[in-house]
Amino acid sequence: MRKEIYITDYNCITPLGFDVSSNWNALLEGKSGVALHKIIENQEPFYASMIDSEKLNEEFNRFFDSAQNDSTEFTRLEKMFLLSLKPLVEKHQISEETAFILSTTKGNISLLKNQETLPEGVFLSNLAQKIADFFGFKTKPIVVSNACVSGVMAIAVAKNMIQAGKYKDAFVIAGDEISEFVISGFNSFQAIGTEICKPYDKNRDGINIGEATAAVYITSHCEERSDEAISNEKFSFKVLGDSAINDANHISGPSRTGDGLFASIKNAMTEANIPAEKIDFISAHGTATIYNDEMEAIAFNRMELRNVPLNSMKGYYGHCLGASGLLESIISMESALKSTLISSKNFEETGTSQTLNIIKESQPAEIKYILKTASGFGGCNAAIILEKC
Repeated sequence: MRKEIYITDYNCITPLGFDVSSNWNALLEGKSGVALHKIIENQEPFYASMIDSEKLNEEFNRFFDSAQNDSTEFTRLEKMFLLSLKPLVEKHQISEETAFILSTTKGNISLLKNQETLPEGVFLSNLAQKIADFFGFKTKPIVVSNACVSGVMAIAVAKNMIQAGKYKDAFVIAGDEISEFVISGFNSFQAIGTEICKPYDKNRDGINIGEATAAVYITSHCEERSDEAISNEKFSFKVLGDSAINDANHISGPSRTGDGLFASIKNAMTEANIPAEKIDFISAHGTATIYNDEMEAIAFNRMELRNVPLNSMKGYYGHCLGASGLLESIISMESALKSTLISSKNFEETGTSQTLNIIKESQPAEIKYILKTASGFGGCNAAIILEKC
């Protein structure tokens, strides 16, 4: 019999707040981190969701002893990673059998700017090792970098490695920052929206890039739901199933038939032994590009999930690349704990060929089973099923 795997703790650093509670309160108020930012010289401002660098440095210096840790030794992204992970490692012991998994799409890509030689910190393995060494992890770090499904896949990697007996528990962190490199890349695809993005809406015209870091603690031991645990706000979510399928459709264009996402959802639901009618909520990818949202609508309809309440967080956070899947999983779990469905910001009129049950207004709801999906460049797709314990 396979071990049951649980997420029992999480944290996040975003433009809406530097912990989960501040993020949740901002979402309830309908706030968005997306605003106009001047990112590239000699170009017009872009709509993006950026963390205030001054506030980031203040928080970093507040939580980390400047006498021991010179903040200039860490990049902006590394500071975000350290802040997101610190509360978790303070509560959960790191042992010889604890995995450390880092998810990112571009990592410290900003280090390449104006450099004639390749900086060591730009290598993802070095980035992961630096964070691992800071907190004293004893195992070799694992890097998950598979475009925009990285955050969801990182949860799946932790689950499967613990079930295989490679580790007893895992800390998973995910993060990406806004950079000229990323903005230029998406702009070359003409994928960046001219306004705050509108996932699944008829008038959507592209994505907003975002940045964030997120962290979760995953274990095969479930927190007991005792009165004391409840009073201390302890919780657990079982990771019931996962799957990642690449449809190999195109380097940047999603499948028109939704084959990869359809297969990912089907496999995850089969492993979880959960039929479509039991799914209470879908946290979708929803980038607000024409083809991605259409592909998702087709895949969800093929899986008979058209009536399940669904949202995209991109109108609040923008697209945070490798962080998006983990961050949105955290918000999904918080939704289940708070029995509240958050609206899919800026959605007004259906803009896909097949209808979905897009959440137009935040509302109370009992949420037990969550489907979280992600899709990305290169034809990659991923899905996980979470159960509130």
